[in-house]
Amino acid sequence: MRMMLAAVLALSALPAAATTYTIDAGHSSVGFRVRHFVAKTTGRFTKFSGTIDYTEGKPGAWKVEASIDPASINTDNEKRDGHLKSADFFDVEKCSAMGFKSTKVTDFKDGAGKLHGELTMHCVTKPVVLDLEVGGVSGAKAGFSAKGKIARKEFGIVWNRALDNGGAVLGEDVEVALDIEADEVKAPAKK
Repeated sequence: MRMMLAAVLALSALPAAATTYTIDAGHSSVGFRVRHFVAKTTGRFTKFSGTIDYTEGKPGAWKVEASIDPASINTDNEKRDGHLKSADFFDVEKCSAMGFKSTKVTDFKDGAGKLHGELTMHCVTKPVVLDLEVGGVSGAKAGFSAKGKIARKEFGIVWNRALDNGGAVLGEDVEVALDIEADEVKAPAKK
């Protein structure tokens, strides 16, 4: 009886296997805001994908890996989108991929914490930290949100124009906001 109890306790102490989720792009968004003159302009990327390894209550084991197609940028203005795809900004012909790979989650409490990772944008990779919120898991669905600010010049996106009355056309910081719904990856059925 003692051996059986010891075996059960040993098994319960093993770490739970992470569940892998794939991003459902049809129910997710990857957006941004940046100051333009005196207001803020918003945009989004329409093509992105990725995976999330998640085990409830174990933020040390969470992993995120995502890719974004910078040519899918959409600000609801075709002329502006063309300029953003050019060498002045994302240079999508030369830098055709954007990506994020997490390195750790810290300060997680009451469903929120800090998501650390490496962001590749405009052919430059830099560490970033985003505010993470876990929406939860319902059946085979999981929800996550992340937001933060990125200094565009750190990624070599330096285009700007001075205004006659002082200041510049564009702000230096870009606010990013991700709202992600993901689907559990089901293991293949055993034969």
